[in-house]
Amino acid sequence: MTKTKRIAPRASMLIESMRDIGYTLESALADVIDNSISAGAKTIDIFADTSAAEPAMAILDDGEGMGEDELLDAMRPGSRSPLDERSMNDLGRFGLGLKTASFSQCRRVTVVSRKGSRTTCARWDLDAVVAADDWLVELPEDIDEIAWADRLGEQGTLVLWEKLDRLSESEGSPVDRENMVRRVDEAGQHLELVFHRFLAGERGLKRVSMKLNNRALEAFDPFHSNHPATIPGPEERIRVKGHDVVIRAFTLPHHKKVSPAEWTRYEGRGGYLKNQGFYVYRAKRLIIHGTWFGLARQAELTKLARVRIDMPNQLDADWKIDVKKASAQPPFRVRERLRSIIETIGATSKRVYTARGRKLASDSRVPVWRRIQDKNEISYSINPDHPVIADFAARLPEELKHDFHRVMEMTSAAIPVDALFADISGQPEKIAGANISDDSLNHVIATTYRTLFDAGISGDEILEMLRVAEPFRSNWEATQKQIDAIRLAMELP
Repeated sequence: MTKTKRIAPRASMLIESMRDIGYTLESALADVIDNSISAGAKTIDIFADTSAAEPAMAILDDGEGMGEDELLDAMRPGSRSPLDERSMNDLGRFGLGLKTASFSQCRRVTVVSRKGSRTTCARWDLDAVVAADDWLVELPEDIDEIAWADRLGEQGTLVLWEKLDRLSESEGSPVDRENMVRRVDEAGQHLELVFHRFLAGERGLKRVSMKLNNRALEAFDPFHSNHPATIPGPEERIRVKGHDVVIRAFTLPHHKKVSPAEWTRYEGRGGYLKNQGFYVYRAKRLIIHGTWFGLARQAELTKLARVRIDMPNQLDADWKIDVKKASAQPPFRVRERLRSIIETIGATSKRVYTARGRKLASDSRVPVWRRIQDKNEISYSINPDHPVIADFAARLPEELKHDFHRVMEMTSAAIPVDALFADISGQPEKIAGANISDDSLNHVIATTYRTLFDAGISGDEILEMLRVAEPFRSNWEATQKQIDAIRLAMELP
């Protein structure tokens, strides 16, 4: 016979430990908003009073609300098993989110909920729990003094955070206030990304309106999927334990295809390099993004590749979804499939990002620079066969030709590769070629055209060659006028 003995966790110690699961402000807000969406809310308001002597935050929704028994159960840590069957639209997971997310940011969380004609209220005050060393939840009867409670409609729930010790570390100093405002703004941007499919009202989802201090949050689609220059791939479905995991790759537009404002907006926090990779959605809610799951490196040439992965909540255990719903690992079958298609996923991004360089290096027969690939190394050198360079070299006296080739070798060897790579990685939209004077441009056009024509290339072919090569491409209007004048002088049609 085995004896048993009940050993209850000490409330004062466990409740403090529950604060350090690893939430950020934005992930904590997202976790509470999950409950609002699961409750059928159409409107969600987030309030942040950062100027008061005691700052506070709140999340208010117009969902179905809770009765007293439902509210007390929702306030219970571990109110629902992660093994329970959930509806496909349920964004919950462990039955811990409301509590752990709130405790991570504040020492007092009050929940006011209205269902039918009944309004109920419950509060966890960590200082009271620690003092009593017992799991004692308070039940305030007068809600008139509770901030933002007067905004509750006929139904809905208000979650109020007070004693914001994790946000207000320096007791109201001006520097701390500025930091709070910045963090709240960043949290708003995070919510625009995490819930963008709900904010946009994607097909199959009810549109949800969210506001932060009365400012409407706008859906931020990380795939820029409505832009005509975005390249979507085909959908692929992987069957796992009777459920579909849906994968679709997107290649974002090259910076030449979008406005500067669009390019800056869609790079996201951290930039294109950091935000490439897989975007995993659980029940259409983003839980992790900007990772290749160790299957590939975040490289410059794949920075335009973003891959949407939709998983149902029935596969939570297989994906190892954590309490914060901010971490996941694909199951073996999905991981192996991703490994086999990852080269295809990045290939389109590489083509878009390098298309301009390949065009000038291979399609044109008049490149100023030659691209040389030797084994595993790629280098660039000035093309001595370019018509202008060849013409100039031919007119040099013999004693200067060798010196001229030395100058070209020195110039080719001195390309600032590191600086170019850093600038293109950080601000590619600001990289531009040097200006060329009208006199120099006219000389280059005339020399190039006549040399190619004398080599037996037709006028139409020359036009196509120059159209894709610099400096003609960037000065095409002037180039075309000059060519027309040359053809007229040569009495060509």
